[in-house]
Amino acid sequence: MHKLNRMHKEKVQQFIAITGASEKVALQTLKTSEWHLEGAFDLFYSQPQIRTATDTRNLEELYNRYKDPYADMIMADGISLLCNDLQVDPADIVMLVVSWHMKAATMCEFSKKEFVEGLQSLGVDSMVKFRERIQFMRNELKDEQKFREIYNFAFGWAKEKGQKSLALDTAIGMWQLLFAEKQWPLVDHWCQFLQARHNKAISRDTWSQLLEFARSVDPTLTNYDAEGAWPYLIDEFVEYLVENGVLQKTS
Repeated sequence: MHKLNRMHKEKVQQFIAITGASEKVALQTLKTSEWHLEGAFDLFYSQPQIRTATDTRNLEELYNRYKDPYADMIMADGISLLCNDLQVDPADIVMLVVSWHMKAATMCEFSKKEFVEGLQSLGVDSMVKFRERIQFMRNELKDEQKFREIYNFAFGWAKEKGQKSLALDTAIGMWQLLFAEKQWPLVDHWCQFLQARHNKAISRDTWSQLLEFARSVDPTLTNYDAEGAWPYLIDEFVEYLVENGVLQKTS
């Protein structure tokens, strides 16, 4: 690395420390991404041919550590142990990001395929590497497109098997978790409104449209269009805010 300047050397060392890649791979990936560290991480983890091959034996050992003794799945107890090993609270939003990477079908469950392929996609084959990837996954929540994907994933992941809608209590818990990250000022009013006026399961359409509403409509609702194509529940929410004096009615 004698030909590199100090900044480039530091980036190579950071890249190696987080990914476990060789110096050669680190250099190639950083050069391809024009020395943008986040871009290099995305490239490294999205293209398996670039990534150092994960050790399948290690993945098998990791899976067996967390696997349920009575089923070929990782269940709630196994996930609790995994969180303990990762030094992460089970309620931490990063575990939703982990589940998104694993393409998990159901909350608090990982099939062997989901777990192994998810870790492979992350370039993880040891607990040390897994812990090192946690900050990267937290940072993914700051990316608008990835946040949208994680938000939309959360609906199917959190709902009960066989149900089309998401139980209200579960939806409220998920919204509080997700919008704490995105800091939508009206989230508590929205949850209170649902408990007071709706008290029913949440449809996928309402789930997806709420993110659009939170992103596109100012918290003071100055740019809210009552004639817009929002679900009736969102229109009712706006009326609720006015009725309860949270906002003034705009003409």
